[in-house]
Amino acid sequence: MCPNGGSDRSGNTACVVDGTEPTADRRVYRGWYVVAGGFVGAFVVFGLSYAFGVFLGPMQRDLEISRSAVSLVFSLQTVVIYLSAAALGVLADRFGVRRLLAFGAVTLAIGGVWTSQTDSYAGLLFAYGVLTAIGLGVIYVVSYATVPRWFQRRRGLATGIATAGLGIGMVAMSPAASALIDVLEWRYAFLALVVAATVAVALVTPLFADDPASSDTDPGDEFPDGVPDRDPPEWQAYRRELVAVATSRQFLLVMTGWVLVYATLYAVLVHIVPHTGDIGLGEETGAVALATIGGTTAVARIGIGGLADRFGRVRTFVACSGVMGAATLSLPFIDSPLGLYGFAVIFGIAYGGNGALLSPLTVDLFGTANPNAIFGLVSVSFAVSGLLAPWATGLTYDLVGTYTPAFVGAGIAGLLGAGLLAIAGAVT
Repeated sequence: MCPNGGSDRSGNTACVVDGTEPTADRRVYRGWYVVAGGFVGAFVVFGLSYAFGVFLGPMQRDLEISRSAVSLVFSLQTVVIYLSAAALGVLADRFGVRRLLAFGAVTLAIGGVWTSQTDSYAGLLFAYGVLTAIGLGVIYVVSYATVPRWFQRRRGLATGIATAGLGIGMVAMSPAASALIDVLEWRYAFLALVVAATVAVALVTPLFADDPASSDTDPGDEFPDGVPDRDPPEWQAYRRELVAVATSRQFLLVMTGWVLVYATLYAVLVHIVPHTGDIGLGEETGAVALATIGGTTAVARIGIGGLADRFGRVRTFVACSGVMGAATLSLPFIDSPLGLYGFAVIFGIAYGGNGALLSPLTVDLFGTANPNAIFGLVSVSFAVSGLLAPWATGLTYDLVGTYTPAFVGAGIAGLLGAGLLAIAGAVT
């Protein structure tokens, strides 16, 4: 309370100290609350998803299935996450993000409990690969696509902070899963992680809102050209807008580029733990490398996201994608813990810069209209790479007894994908 009990013209309490003018009531911009919610959402989605590499071995031994078969479970989950994101992103644009998040949390909980109880491969495919994935897909599209709606001037920084939750999730959940499996069997370890994730999503759901216009929020100087009108169009016009984007040359280049670039990601994150065990470094070393990728990517997302606002978001995205491909090419030739951790740092930095700019890239290239639907549609590319890369990598191992051909192939694909994204950025 002010010493003199004064107030400013708007009725907000303001203090006069030593004859100075009253200070303005500076409140935190509403968009930063959305960023916080997006951070937790990214933490949950990718912390749970990428911890699968830790569960791969125990699941394989418990259910007595091949490595390629258990890898297919992750592939199916990845496909369903991004296909559901494409479908449910439309509902988020039309009916609001909070309702979708509530649905996602409930579906995640049901799928997680079922996964922990199943004793068959078919049950694992459906419970983990479908139900859990639908819940994660909802959380993913809302967490990633909502943040760019709230920012323009600092879009790269805001999405970098929000998506840094992915890296922190990897840092926290992979070691946590490994530690829990050491104490409990994999089923109870997985159940504990899912319960914690569901509670976290429920707690941050109130932080989300669709956009500044619908929330009657003053964005300050965040939108120099004014806040975009977000009144949803009629359904026919909405559908025409989506079809026009989805059939454009630029969209197809981005889709194909993302498929190729993210082949490196899924090959590495799903198989680096068993790979390190096979070459004599120990699966614990692989788990630490996985956590190192997560920690590095979290820091890189914030730093590179902010820098990209200055130096060009598309250019930065392309460069990071190329480094991901080159790093994956080197992985089969690394035979020491120090080398593996060096790989993890480089790959994590590149993936961090790449991941921070996913949703800003779609807004920059395709506009701010219908962002959840468009981001969901382009995310189908993750479904393709997520389906093929883990399964093909596991199959290669089953056939030849080494991951070398798969990692080399994924690295080459990543470099080709970076080239296609460069072309997409040049299309006007």
